[in-house]
Amino acid sequence: MSAVAARLSARVPTGARAIGLIGVAFGFLAVWLALPPFEVRAQGAPVALAVIGLGCGAWALQGREWRAGGWAVGVAIVAVLIAAWAQGRSTTTLAAIVNAGLLASTLQYATPLGWAAIGGVISERAGVVNIGLEGMMLNGAFFGIWAAAWSGTWVVGLLVAIAAGAVLAAVHAIFTIHLRADQIVIGTAINFLALGVTGYMFIDVYGDQGTPANVSMVPQVSIPGIRSLPGVLGVFGSLNLMIWLLFAAIVLVHVVLFRTPIGLRIRSVGEHPRAADTVGISVYRTRYAAVILSGMLAALGGAYLSIGFVGSFDQNMTAGRGFIALAAMIFGKWRPYGAFGACLLFGFASGLADRLQQSADVSVNLLSTLPYVLTLIALVGLIGRSRPPAADGRPYVKE
Repeated sequence: MSAVAARLSARVPTGARAIGLIGVAFGFLAVWLALPPFEVRAQGAPVALAVIGLGCGAWALQGREWRAGGWAVGVAIVAVLIAAWAQGRSTTTLAAIVNAGLLASTLQYATPLGWAAIGGVISERAGVVNIGLEGMMLNGAFFGIWAAAWSGTWVVGLLVAIAAGAVLAAVHAIFTIHLRADQIVIGTAINFLALGVTGYMFIDVYGDQGTPANVSMVPQVSIPGIRSLPGVLGVFGSLNLMIWLLFAAIVLVHVVLFRTPIGLRIRSVGEHPRAADTVGISVYRTRYAAVILSGMLAALGGAYLSIGFVGSFDQNMTAGRGFIALAAMIFGKWRPYGAFGACLLFGFASGLADRLQQSADVSVNLLSTLPYVLTLIALVGLIGRSRPPAADGRPYVKE
């Protein structure tokens, strides 16, 4: 028990880092109070809390705790801006923007990114950079809805989407693992290949009519007891099946990667393939399996877009989400939980932009950049401190 207590106490932040984290907490509290259901605006409490957070951030920066201090200062500035903006808005407008629907939109926008991001985690933990996630998502989106419309059931759509993602990932694996081609170039080529193939087949199969309107969709999972709960908790009472499957997949991938011998082999191949080969681990086989699995997961993200969320397909409908998933993976330090947290950040920004367009007098062109700007801001403070697997992106030559 004493050893456990010592380990926990060692993880408790102290000094400037603790002050910085306290500043972050004050900043988020200021935002929380400025928005529904509290809307403490007239008393200036949100601004006062933000100023406290700003002071804590400055203290942390003075103590050379750049990350926590930077986040505290950034959140405090955002809190002041939100409090000032909320001051001139009616209660009805604020309630229309910040409500349980915002959480639902966050999860909807984050889900396709989450599938692709954990796929990228698996591939890069094995030492292969998978820039082709965008193309694999697009492949899954088209073939998923095509198979669902052809078969009349979304189950077949998901299975065909997985197969389509696996085929494209296998092409990527052959060129990068056995032929030892540049992984960035091959990934880019995969993206263009998927864009051309899905665009051609979409026009050839559906022409100008577009995908069928009555295509079989992945169902919602309705939980009556939770659905009737007030506030944001009720959102979890009616979520798409693929959102719940993503939650399970994130936990499963984390456990496999960091708690099982299989995960140890994957990580050893990505960190030191020569040593892994010496002890009898097949580097090629492990990398092939990891890349193909990453393509299958990314394709599920694309299939969610077409038959779980939108209900249709259009050319290049992924619109760069595969690259955002790569950024989320780096933001999350090549860990499933961290990557999904970054996906939630992007999903929140997308959902917030939608609501601001509907309920506030803000330029649509400006709001369309909000998710990408927030993602870049988040990456600026952390990407330099994220260490990828040591052999990530390096072809292995067996001696």
